[in-house]
Amino acid sequence: MKGAVGFIGVFLSFLSEISGHQLQFPCLNDPYCHSVCKICEDHPGKPPMECLSYLFDDYLHLFNNQMSSLNSTDWCVWDKVSSFYSDFSTYTENISDCLGIPWPNSLVEKLFVNIHAAYFKSCPTEEFSDPPPGIVFALVITPICLIPVMVSLVVIKTKNGDGTS
Repeated sequence: MKGAVGFIGVFLSFLSEISGHQLQFPCLNDPYCHSVCKICEDHPGKPPMECLSYLFDDYLHLFNNQMSSLNSTDWCVWDKVSSFYSDFSTYTENISDCLGIPWPNSLVEKLFVNIHAAYFKSCPTEEFSDPPPGIVFALVITPICLIPVMVSLVVIKTKNGDGTS
């Protein structure tokens, strides 16, 4: 297994050299990925996860601006936010892939938890909503009304003595 990991590292390094510039860490051989890795290389000494965080912060700012362009009531309308949300999700996956970092990862999970806490925490969910008050009242009052009726029937039955009604 160690040989396979070493081979992958050498292969990715080779791919990085093809584009004309030796990068400090493995990067996918793709013009877009190469430009992403170059940004990370411009911040020397930082590990790929820190660069990933830096790149996510820039796009998160764009996502926040897009969400701010909507009314807060529209945040719960999937048709209005799905493109922003999907674009951000795709971006995090592509950047992670470029840097050779598994996706999802702890940073991505943290970002999406924060996004949900900021924008979607007050959105109603149909699955877990309470029933209307009338139905709740009927479900509560029915057993309460049946208890005296059942007690009365038991008392009448036991007074009869022979067990027949």
